[in-house]
Amino acid sequence: MTTVAVAACGALMVAGVLLLVAGLRRRPPGPASLRERRSLRERWARATRRPPGGAGRRRDRLLLLGAGLGVLAFAVTGIPLTLLLVPVAVVGLPWLLADPVNGELELLRALDRWVRAMTATLQTGQSVADALRSSVRQAPDLLVEDLRLVAARLNDRWTVREALLAMADSLDSPDADAVLAAMVLAAERGGTGVATTLRELSESTQDRLRSMREVEVERAKPRIVVRQVTVITVTVLAVALVVVRDFFAPYATPLGQALLAGLLAAYAGSLVWMRRLTTPRPRDRILRPEVQR
Repeated sequence: MTTVAVAACGALMVAGVLLLVAGLRRRPPGPASLRERRSLRERWARATRRPPGGAGRRRDRLLLLGAGLGVLAFAVTGIPLTLLLVPVAVVGLPWLLADPVNGELELLRALDRWVRAMTATLQTGQSVADALRSSVRQAPDLLVEDLRLVAARLNDRWTVREALLAMADSLDSPDADAVLAAMVLAAERGGTGVATTLRELSESTQDRLRSMREVEVERAKPRIVVRQVTVITVTVLAVALVVVRDFFAPYATPLGQALLAGLLAAYAGSLVWMRRLTTPRPRDRILRPEVQR
């Protein structure tokens, strides 16, 4: 089995070098080859659920690295299951152990910056509609497109209430609903109380931000512990592959491979469960379309 595995590794290395040399050669692609390449790329993206852009390229590089490490692990241990498990681990572990992106926190941070800018603008004597139009130039990137739509709708004779409620539907966030509902009430109130209302809204938004950051810190603690345990475990197993190869001999049998698959599946399931527990649950919106009508 070891001789066959070494021969397979050698053949794969030679094939990799040949493919690398062939890929480095410059050839003017014809229309047929471009269509074929695009078709293969689309089929690969559909079959593997490849994310678009740079994330997809990083995923493909990780998959290629995992395939190489899987062949190496199979050559060392003689366990056929490593040809599948190692690539899956190389691609899946970084995602399972990474901190999930908290979109609500990023959106609330952007809303806080926008409300503070609106407060400063309204203190100069502008109306709410004019302040909304001028806020597009200094808005956070996360809100630029929505605020451009608000300005366009105001120019099309939408009321401030209608434009802000449409923005709330676009953002689809309970935190955005709270901010925009207060903005609507301030706009309908009019007069000198608008800036005061927005100033109080900014203070409450900052309090909400502080509490969300504290919650995120607490949620990150179990992920850090599990990340450290996983790194230590993988390091010990990698050293054992080189130093004590006989330790993995029982896993080369069919029963051992079934046991190995069950243990790894249980560990992966615990990581998925941990990620789900530390991910914020979606909350119900305040401004619902049926209520708005």
